[in-house]
Amino acid sequence: MATSPILQPRPATLRRRLPRAKQTSLTLFPQAARHGNCESPNGASAPPPVPARSEKPATELVGIARLAASSPRAEAKRGTEYFLLPVKSILNECHSERVPFRWTVNPYRGCEFGCRYCYARYTHEYLDLDGGDFESKIYVKQNAGPLAERDLSCEPIWGEHIAIGTATDPYQPAEKEFGATRAILERMAQREGLSLSITTKSNQVVRDIDLLRRISERSSISIHVTVTTLRVRLARLLEPRAPRPDLRLEAVRKLRDAGIHVGVNVMPILPGLTDREEDLDALVKASRDAGAEWLAASVVFLKTTSWKSLMRFLDEKFPRLARQYREWFSSHGDAPESYRAQIKQRIEHLRRKYGIASRPKKPEAARSWRSPQLQFDLGDGGKPCQPQERAVGSVSPEGLLVYKTL
Repeated sequence: MATSPILQPRPATLRRRLPRAKQTSLTLFPQAARHGNCESPNGASAPPPVPARSEKPATELVGIARLAASSPRAEAKRGTEYFLLPVKSILNECHSERVPFRWTVNPYRGCEFGCRYCYARYTHEYLDLDGGDFESKIYVKQNAGPLAERDLSCEPIWGEHIAIGTATDPYQPAEKEFGATRAILERMAQREGLSLSITTKSNQVVRDIDLLRRISERSSISIHVTVTTLRVRLARLLEPRAPRPDLRLEAVRKLRDAGIHVGVNVMPILPGLTDREEDLDALVKASRDAGAEWLAASVVFLKTTSWKSLMRFLDEKFPRLARQYREWFSSHGDAPESYRAQIKQRIEHLRRKYGIASRPKKPEAARSWRSPQLQFDLGDGGKPCQPQERAVGSVSPEGLLVYKTL
């Protein structure tokens, strides 16, 4: 999944032969097969076989890998295994300079959508698993609700943004079974003055409209729905188990009708597949028509593990395009700067054309933050957390909520 740039950055198809169309828009891949029109959709979303679990003895593992190896399997369906993962916290502190926020929440490890380009595949390597297991072995974080309640009371979150769904989709199919995301949001709804965002490819987010409304009355929250292409067959190839693009845009419409701030992420843009000017134009227009308040976009960034996954896919489906990717990305990293600049210019033009912003509006000013006057003890022998009494909030020039404890 792609991370949403919701805040200002920190300083520093069926198989048939079609007549060749005239090239009408900028692309550096004029010979590449495009948009899945020449690919059969049959089998594109078929679940992969469940691979064998690691045979390495648990005694040789440490940290999160050892916890994962000892996690009980809850169930298996759709070719996917689900495990219950014991964790010590729900809030994760992020130190990456590539993202403009400090705190993240990922209710699950792994994501069943199986997007070919997903940068987060590397996170399964921390569990001593192959990145290819990312969509077939899903780890559900246990006690998500109580842990979120404790973390929100203990951690210095005032004035800090919390991004939900940065490395795994919080509304993937597992959420229907386990409800970890909703459990976390229920705790967040009890508080005031939080700064929150949710990034998802799923229309399942509309299930929680009632909860999102409650949160928006007391805190700042924005929903970022990712749509990479309007072409259904191509989307099915690239994002095998994610909901169709039209269902995601319908979710945008329902969220906006409910008064919730919502925008669209065109992330990532894939050279030679989703970057044609006509297609981006249609996507930006459809986003505006659905009620999206902003639209963010970026070109694919490939870490080593996601590079391997995407190249296997391209070698099978778009071999000529695969050759160009190898020249461009040199096994991982960013696309050439000149290409990224062209795409940035194109997106900016389309935003102006359809009157859509690039990011959410700044949060409302002057909110007060009050935490429930409770102590939380999860029975793990740790010292109970004493919530802060009160803090007064204001908005910084960068659009961040800033609090001063009273």
